[in-house]
Amino acid sequence: MPPKTKEKGKKTGAQKKKEDAGSDVEAKSTHRRTVLEKELLQDHLALRRDEARRAKASEEQLRQRLQVLEAELEEARSEGKAIYAEMSRQCRALQKEMEIHSRKLEEEVTGLREQLETCQREAEAAQQEAERALGERDQTLAKLRAHVAHMEAKYEEILHPGPTLGQAESCQASVGRGCAETSRQVQGAAPPVWTQPPGFLKL
Repeated sequence: MPPKTKEKGKKTGAQKKKEDAGSDVEAKSTHRRTVLEKELLQDHLALRRDEARRAKASEEQLRQRLQVLEAELEEARSEGKAIYAEMSRQCRALQKEMEIHSRKLEEEVTGLREQLETCQREAEAAQQEAERALGERDQTLAKLRAHVAHMEAKYEEILHPGPTLGQAESCQASVGRGCAETSRQVQGAAPPVWTQPPGFLKL
């Protein structure tokens, strides 16, 4: 019986050693897994930190780029407003100039129309005056021609007198020398002296 107890004790010690060795292996394996997990976590954490730094750097770059773009947009808006204001000013100035020019043209057209109407009235009045003057001239010429004709007839009678009715009766009733002498005296009378010829008033 005692030998059996000794063997049993031997078996128990070996088994215990075996169990202790297994426990050490398992502990070492667990420790190794823990270390690996820790390293993996540290690597993962480093990667996440790098990603966070890169993301933050990218965010900062994007923020700066956004600020630059906003400044450029604001500048473009300011330039657009300035250009619009300048174009509006030029448009208003041009519109005002066109209105002034149009008003001047209208005034010139009105003045020219008034001058034309005045010239037409003056031309009509001048034409009427000319027609009246021509009518008066024609009447005067007609009167002068009639007067000249009458004067010429008078001159002819004075230059070439014929026997009057009383002289003819006297000649018929008288016989002899007295009538002949009377006729000779009348025919031999000196004609009047005229400084101009009979037809000098003809027109």
